[in-house]
Amino acid sequence: MMRIRRNPRAEREAAAVSGSPRARFDFGRRGSGGRLRRDPRQELATQSVRSGPRLRLDRSQRFLSGNPGANPVDRPEGPNRPEIVLVERPAFLVGVVPDAPGGRLSALDRQTIGAARLLAGRDGAVVVFAPPDCEPCGALGADRLLRLPECRAAHDPDAIVSAIHAAVQGLNPRHVLFPETVDGGDRARRLAVVSGESLFTDAELVSASSLLRAARGRRVEQRCAPARLITVAADAVAEYSGPPREAREIADGFPMANMPGDGGVITSQRIPADPATVPLGLADFVAAVGNGVTDLATFRRLAEALRATPGASRVMCDAGLMPRHSQVGASGTVLTATCYFALGISGAPQHLQGVAGCEHVVAVNTDLHAAMIERAGLAIVQDAQRVMPALLAALAQDNGGAA
Repeated sequence: MMRIRRNPRAEREAAAVSGSPRARFDFGRRGSGGRLRRDPRQELATQSVRSGPRLRLDRSQRFLSGNPGANPVDRPEGPNRPEIVLVERPAFLVGVVPDAPGGRLSALDRQTIGAARLLAGRDGAVVVFAPPDCEPCGALGADRLLRLPECRAAHDPDAIVSAIHAAVQGLNPRHVLFPETVDGGDRARRLAVVSGESLFTDAELVSASSLLRAARGRRVEQRCAPARLITVAADAVAEYSGPPREAREIADGFPMANMPGDGGVITSQRIPADPATVPLGLADFVAAVGNGVTDLATFRRLAEALRATPGASRVMCDAGLMPRHSQVGASGTVLTATCYFALGISGAPQHLQGVAGCEHVVAVNTDLHAAMIERAGLAIVQDAQRVMPALLAALAQDNGGAA
């Protein structure tokens, strides 16, 4: 099959704009064998979204309709909106038991649902065994949602595992996945003992054909077929990024009344640790101070009011203003906190390495172009010395003047 050879001279002549005192060419028109040229200025204009008093650019779904300049905000209900994936009659089920502390799915919970999505493929369905207050998880890849009954002793591991065991017996999923955390790993091991099933822990590679993990000091790899019970290591599998799924809630189709007893536990209570004494590597909420803050007394009051573990940049620790064990960064402590609150920290590369694992970053700095401001999901371009008293006043107002 022959194709017509391009003639650049003819294309240039066809793109010439007549009536102009200077030689001008419009290459946006389709010439002989040419293609439509992108207009970056038009793309920026159509991607501008007003967020309060400022404009921002939203490029999240600009190629969804085949038009690079299309604005997704203007067509959320159009024909190109992603449709919800429905699985009416799944060939099998893959269960997920997330930690969901406080009803909120953590990053590892989302990754575990993504791993279950890989095992389910196109024919299977992912069912999440969630606590009663769990957030919606259809966008994360869940086809079904089963809310476990609220245990009489909410923090009794035996009662929780009994409910999970009853749900597994009732739905009979092909695989059940847990996050490899303190709570998730404990529940998976307890369920393996109760059910007599084999357990594959710390899976670092999950596919429909095999599981893989490191062993013997990461000198060898262990690979086997997918087991019934699996725990997924952190950052081993990416989160689900496909179209949203149904996450249809299913009723109790199995006898919860036949669950084993609560083991004699009448009631239980989770007592949070003092944030000031929690090591940085285990803290869930860290508030750190940098060289842009001079009033350390106000910072300590703010960290106490926020119930955050105090941290600091290397400059503050080298100057002796903050203890060495509070240093955040590659040369200090690498964080895995849910939220990191940086006050007056510009964001050196070593410091950014230390907060790379944080899910949410809030930064306060006077420099709009500081690296920490760019890293933050929420940025306040203001002097931290003025922000801290304002936050203390807001917290005192919310607590009725008790802060």
